[in-house]
Amino acid sequence: MKHLLCLLLLATALPAADRTPHIIFILADDLGYTDVACFGSKYYETPNIDKLASQGMKLTRHHHCQNCQPTRAALMSGQYAPRTGVYTVGGIGRFEWESRPLRPVENVTQLPLEKITIAQTLKKAGYATAMFGKWHLGEDETHHPAARGFDEAIVSMGKHFNFKTQPKIEHPKDEYLADFLTDKAVDFIQRHKDAPFFLYLPHFGVHSPHEAKENLIARFKDKAPVGGHHDPVYAAMIASVDESVGRVMSTLEELKLADNTVLIFTSDNGGVGGYAREGIKRGGDITDNAPLRSGKGSLYEGGTRVPFIVRWPGVTTPGSSSDVPTIHVDLYPTLAEIAKAPLPENQPLDGESLVPVFRSASASLKRDAIYQHFPGYLGAGENTWRTTPVGLIEQGDWKLMEFFEDGRLELYNLKDDIGEQKNLAAEQPEKTKELHAKMLAWREAIKAPMPAKNEAQTTPAPKKQGKGKGKGKKKQEKAE
Repeated sequence: MKHLLCLLLLATALPAADRTPHIIFILADDLGYTDVACFGSKYYETPNIDKLASQGMKLTRHHHCQNCQPTRAALMSGQYAPRTGVYTVGGIGRFEWESRPLRPVENVTQLPLEKITIAQTLKKAGYATAMFGKWHLGEDETHHPAARGFDEAIVSMGKHFNFKTQPKIEHPKDEYLADFLTDKAVDFIQRHKDAPFFLYLPHFGVHSPHEAKENLIARFKDKAPVGGHHDPVYAAMIASVDESVGRVMSTLEELKLADNTVLIFTSDNGGVGGYAREGIKRGGDITDNAPLRSGKGSLYEGGTRVPFIVRWPGVTTPGSSSDVPTIHVDLYPTLAEIAKAPLPENQPLDGESLVPVFRSASASLKRDAIYQHFPGYLGAGENTWRTTPVGLIEQGDWKLMEFFEDGRLELYNLKDDIGEQKNLAAEQPEKTKELHAKMLAWREAIKAPMPAKNEAQTTPAPKKQGKGKGKGKKKQEKAE
């Protein structure tokens, strides 16, 4: 008994970085960069997320993909989209691209089965694993998260009230989805507190349909809008996600697990807003990503830059922030290093572990740049596009975008021009040439497919985007 007590005391005395911590990864859906108070909102209220930031570190230049599914594929596989084939949501027929100069690259709609997920890697390291929420990488038996490394998995589908689950689980009809998922998360933590666990909690909030609890809506009904933040229902949805974060944090404190848990909070893509400033008529912005340009579906910063917070007691400095450019593929090697898990064989990982950054906000990474590649179209309304085929490289303060339809290059200095308003390609030809060469070399190395010339291009007469091949606009937006 004395020997066991000594071992326990020794374990708790070890530095945080030398212990095997629990890992919790909370992912919001469609939450914009400034949709939490600690990232700039003066309208939305996120006291628990703000508390997490005060206790941990913010990454202020973290990027995901322009919409849901490719981000999740990258997070689970540690690979850029050209390696998984997951570039967007659904097939290329979702939007009527036939009048455009290019034919999109075919899209993979399920994470290929040969990809070893981060859950499988952590499980090999002895972690209990669970996932409750939006999976979006295939829901048949072979692609379900329960077959992809998660010991426990509930895929939630549908509206925030009266939702469905797979496998089917009974729940009160008036229960709110974020509360249901958090109940499952808390229960999992309580049952696995004595051994390392990995909990993945991908919420549906704040994705449409925009539904919220009445008591939370009432909190914002008489609140004056600030900038593009104005909608009380959307604010209430954010509050529900914040409540979830708070309940997870409280559970860790109650069980005395907080000091040995890495807790990460982020969003899958930019917020649904900023389109009005772009001249895109899309039925109204639910939020605004200002000072970032555009929003979900775009590869400007408003579509890909997301809030990111990590708390790792004893490692991250409370209240610190880092402006090192980071991206979705970094999470796989990061979590593997934290868990001391061996990396998968025959599956190249495109990211770099962020543990050095967690230890020191001033740390730099070894890599030269981060990349995005989107060889398709995302419609926004009648003859309007959130994005056309495009690729980008971000290196230090510089970002270069290449639009594949006409070869147009756009160069921005994000330090001086976070809103990407001044294209410097003509003024900085050498920098443009340098970054373009690196982008081309990366595309060749990763074998990134390019959209083909549309030989059957129709006349450029306006067509209503989002009404092709049996899927209306509302259904498309819901699918993302």
